[in-house]
Amino acid sequence: MRARDAMKPARVLPRAGGGLTVLGLSFVMVWCTGYIAGRMMLDHAAPFTALVWRFAGAAMVFAVLALAVRARASRRDVLHSAVAGVLMLSMQFGGVYLAMAWGASAGVAALVIGAMPLLVALLAFFAGTERPHRAQWCGLLLGFAGVVLVVVDRVDGATSARAWIGLLVGLLGISLGTLYQKRYSSKIDLRIGLAVQNLSATLVLLPLALAEGFRFESAAGFYQPLAWTVLVNSVGGFALLFVLVRRDAATAVASLFFLMPPVTALFGHWLLGEHLTVLKGAGFVLAAAGVWLATRTPRRAAED
Repeated sequence: MRARDAMKPARVLPRAGGGLTVLGLSFVMVWCTGYIAGRMMLDHAAPFTALVWRFAGAAMVFAVLALAVRARASRRDVLHSAVAGVLMLSMQFGGVYLAMAWGASAGVAALVIGAMPLLVALLAFFAGTERPHRAQWCGLLLGFAGVVLVVVDRVDGATSARAWIGLLVGLLGISLGTLYQKRYSSKIDLRIGLAVQNLSATLVLLPLALAEGFRFESAAGFYQPLAWTVLVNSVGGFALLFVLVRRDAATAVASLFFLMPPVTALFGHWLLGEHLTVLKGAGFVLAAAGVWLATRTPRRAAED
């Protein structure tokens, strides 16, 4: 990379005009439903077993789609996609599901994963791959403040040390996976790439699922949220994420995760009867403002 290119501001959503896109907002809405469906699955299955079912199902769907159009990819691209799958799927969801099984509340999980945009921006900055401009840094800090306000009343002192470790593993996985996907694995055919990612995650987690006895209840309470996580979250959500990472800067894409806790809180209110507070509303506003700042294109960047 040339020095001049390395010093350019990060390319952000959208390519012109600034602000959020329908694609980005659709990704947020789809992704957030996965937290509720995942929590429902854990009531009927061990964490790694639930994930193996989910990733294996998604891998088959994408494999069928790839075969239907005879999509092709180089061995190098396939290997990069496998690595991205281990980071973004195995590490992220393995850590989060295990932490929740160990007693971590949804609020604590949301707070930790909500730090992902800041970690991605810092990693990208120190790696020299992206240079967020001042408004983006302000947006990232504002967005994280919004996340804290949304989940602060759900954070307690009962989270065990091992649950914290699981959440940190999940945070590291999604952060490194986003950057790796952007740099090495964003050009591969979407169907092949996601088939490989889900397959690699399945193979990595399968021994762990077997170690926990591959425990699940053969009941509608398990199969219904499983179908949702496969068809809506894994197929729809990761397809949207794949496209976003391909066309936009990693920092800008990551900033969308600030909206996850507020939107999840709304879903929890509508679907689970969870209480909404003024504090949560203020957090929603801050998070939305932060994402807007982090994803808008400054005039100088647009001209460059």
